[in-house]
Amino acid sequence: MAIGFHEQKEKRLLTLSFYVAGLFVFVALGFALITHSAAILFDGIYSLIAFFMALLTLKVANLVQKPDDDRFHFGYTAIEPTLNLFKSLIIIATCLYAIVGSIDSLMTGGNSAEFGLAIIYGVIATIGCFAVSSYMKYQGKNLRSDLVGVDARTWFVDGVLSASILLGFCLAYFIEKTSFAGYAPFIDPLLLIVLGTAILPIPAKIMLESLNEVINKAPPEAVTLVIEKKLKQTLVAVPYEHVEVRISKSGRDLYILVHIIVAESFSVATISELDDIRISCETAMREWNPSILMDILFIKDPKLAG
Repeated sequence: MAIGFHEQKEKRLLTLSFYVAGLFVFVALGFALITHSAAILFDGIYSLIAFFMALLTLKVANLVQKPDDDRFHFGYTAIEPTLNLFKSLIIIATCLYAIVGSIDSLMTGGNSAEFGLAIIYGVIATIGCFAVSSYMKYQGKNLRSDLVGVDARTWFVDGVLSASILLGFCLAYFIEKTSFAGYAPFIDPLLLIVLGTAILPIPAKIMLESLNEVINKAPPEAVTLVIEKKLKQTLVAVPYEHVEVRISKSGRDLYILVHIIVAESFSVATISELDDIRISCETAMREWNPSILMDILFIKDPKLAG
């Protein structure tokens, strides 16, 4: 029941992101045409990308809920980090394109815009983006969904973008009223250069995290040590010489392969006793972290754990 509820909640949040992204596309592109602002046009293009990414995310959210089958023996969760990797690369490419275009605009005299109307757009976009980001982050904090988490961060990036555009437009609006009005056309491209550069670390971090999952890189040592410590606490009744743990994160799943190198005193009469140890261990680990999937092997020769 709880799992189904979480699946439905995830889909509701991603559907909300999809429709709001579509609304922002029309608003941003409309204001870009009226104000002739390259910064707003960039924000509109970013929203357009977010719209299509939200559509893909909804499709992936349906896939990752499916169990493993003959085509995907380990389920569909690997698609999740692959999509997040793709989204981050698109955002990085968009930022780099905006920076290069803005440098070219600066070299050719800047870009004049209707800063009064642009300020109105900045207020609407800033409030809207931060509101969606906060709502998705709050509602998704108990969900095992990287899709919702990345979407919340994407909206936050868009909020920072919109807020910075708003501040720049306010500055340009007041400059136009002074003797420095000739410098106002440079505000728009300068904004894009600063914003594009400032935003890049966020998608870059998402890209690295997703890439680590795609290539099955182990989590950071601090994370693995905590997992190993918790695992050994579930094996206090088992005489062993060493426990070899391999960990891989793929989307919302955390897969753990455990080799228990048993001690000489370890003895069982039936296979069912080994199953009981596995069930007890896995139950305790999943109560601690529901995203954990485990395979446990009992061996005597340490070479078999290599």
